Amino acid sequence: MEKVVGHKYLYKSELVLLKIIPVLLAVCYFSNTILSLYGFEYPIFSILGGMSILPMIFLYLSSYVFRFCEYHRMFLHYVVFNDIFTWIDFTYGFPFDNRELIAIHISVACIFLFIILYLKLRS
Repeated sequence: MEKVVGHKYLYKSELVLLKIIPVLLAVCYFSNTILSLYGFEYPIFSILGGMSILPMIFLYLSSYVFRFCEYHRMFLHYVVFNDIFTWIDFTYGFPFDNRELIAIHISVACIFLFIILYLKLRS
């Protein structure tokens, strides 16, 4: 019986972490993007929020395996969009100055936040 109870807590802990991690990643990405555009570099955001493709695949698969709603996946979509946008900017470069890049990042974040709010209120 003790093994079953421990397994239940582990399962619930895993679910809570899988729901919180995308939100924390989105906050780290947004904070890191805004601060780096102003010239401030804090490695803690890259350490905590730095993602590669494999962990992102794991988070997406977990969100489907545990049947998370689209509300929770929107944070992952934001992180992926931010990664792609940053990669394109790093590789090819956008003809924008820092102010315009900040405006684009804030606009994209606001769009995602409105979609997240809509999905949260709808559910």
